[in-house]
Amino acid sequence: QVQLVESGGGLVQAGGSLRLSCAASGSAFSTNAMAWYRQAPGKQRELVAGISRGGSTRYADSVKGRFTISRDNAKNTVYLQMNSLKPEDTAVYYCYAGPAFVSRTRYWGQGTQVTISS
Repeated sequence: QVQLVESGGGLVQAGGSLRLSCAASGSAFSTNAMAWYRQAPGKQRELVAGISRGGSTRYADSVKGRFTISRDNAKNTVYLQMNSLKPEDTAVYYCYAGPAFVSRTRYWGQGTQVTISS
């Protein structure tokens, strides 16, 4: 079993920055892939950024060049640095962990609200 604890959400003005953190407990295998998803009201949950244990990353086109995902394997923690935030980035952000990015076994954090004011 993996538990994910997120922190770092909040309210910022457009153009500002936020850093999200997600600390995972559990086996290294179960956290090979870690990612951030987000869900805005009335929309489906979407992948924002993902990172493998080896450091390979992937990003949604909408955040490329603005967001950076990183991880500290020793701490089993993943981070999302969000810069140049836009109102359309407003959503609940969820941390994901699993053996792979696509996996029957998947774990989710409780979600953290990010609100960007214009």
